[in-house]
Amino acid sequence: MEIKAGYKQTEIGGIPSDWDVKALGEIGEPTIGLTYKPEDVREYGLLVLRSSNIGDNGLKFDDNVFVDVKVQDKLYTKPGDILVCVRNGSRPLIGKSALIDEDSAGYTFGAFMSVYRTDDSSFIFHLFNSNIIKRQIQRNIGATINQITNKDIRSFLVPFPITKDERIAIAEALSDADDLIANTEKLIAKKKDLKQGAMQLLLSGKKRLAGFSGEWETKTIGDIFSISGGISASRDKLSDEGYCYLHYGDIHGSNKSYIDVGEEYLKIPKLKVNIKSINPKSLLNDGDVVFVDASEDDEGASKHLVIKNQNKIPYISGLHTIVLKSKDDSLVNLYKRYCFKTNNVKRQFKFYAVGTKVTGISKTNIANVQLLLPPTKEEQSLVAQALSDLDNEIEGLEGKIAKYKLIKQGMAQELLTGKKRLV
Repeated sequence: MEIKAGYKQTEIGGIPSDWDVKALGEIGEPTIGLTYKPEDVREYGLLVLRSSNIGDNGLKFDDNVFVDVKVQDKLYTKPGDILVCVRNGSRPLIGKSALIDEDSAGYTFGAFMSVYRTDDSSFIFHLFNSNIIKRQIQRNIGATINQITNKDIRSFLVPFPITKDERIAIAEALSDADDLIANTEKLIAKKKDLKQGAMQLLLSGKKRLAGFSGEWETKTIGDIFSISGGISASRDKLSDEGYCYLHYGDIHGSNKSYIDVGEEYLKIPKLKVNIKSINPKSLLNDGDVVFVDASEDDEGASKHLVIKNQNKIPYISGLHTIVLKSKDDSLVNLYKRYCFKTNNVKRQFKFYAVGTKVTGISKTNIANVQLLLPPTKEEQSLVAQALSDLDNEIEGLEGKIAKYKLIKQGMAQELLTGKKRLV
């Protein structure tokens, strides 16, 4: 392979002629974390950082373990430490890392973690998130145990600019990209909180849009919808040929409240079947609402999708689904995307859900769930549109994040290999 002028071929690929290749053991040192016993765990105490504390953009603290034990000084986190998952039941988590800052110093870290300490932590951290180190991690993971050792980490080879200024410039450029992604994610979180608060107020009548008055009505799902079930076809019978088929797992896996059959046609699983043999009650039309009848937890008991199917594409409701079809046009389709998401409705679903490992809800119980509804379709439409506008803002920001991540990935590939120079 031809190497262009000013570059050289190395064990890890082409790099600038004035860069070195270094083993991580030459420029830093990894340390395996704390071993503790179940009886050391406390409700409060010293936080033990584990793989569950590493998020996509830094540390997260929604699944914590605290201990009361004596800890060596080297096992306390310090600013600039690179926290690395080195052992886990899930292979993809091996090598996942986070950079410790001032706010997260003073914790400890578990025995399935390691911290890598170096004077060039900001630069090396970005290498841990690059394919340069990820490929070496995959080559070193044990055949039977998902782990890498400190010896493995010391052996990993990285491109290394010889000047501190260039290493700092690369780290700062990539950190700026990370900050843009993190700040956009914070904005999305704020928008989601705003939407959640708006939903609880606007869908309960506690806050009315200007120009509307009159008492809201309480109706049961059974008052508004006829209720039926889907047809049973297991996942292994599905393919990319046949008629569109809605499996209850796809409802659980969706992060949206609706599915647009026309837009998502190619992604929707298909079932080869004689469509004339399908009960019309199991064929999904525009405005139908489909709930799951089984869930692994109470929270999932109210999972549902509203069907957007204006082109009348044959769409079969499948295994473990409950189909709601409007008896009349008193409920606006867009409003259906939101009215089942209030805390009051979710509480009713949890109340009716039965089971231990798997909870289920029957058609009879769903029919009894009560909805509080605006007295006019005009108010329903405007409430739904206000919430839909917030959804569109959130989707727009999520699209930006996806774009930013691709840009950052390209930057990392260019900067960490010296294909693009900043100094």
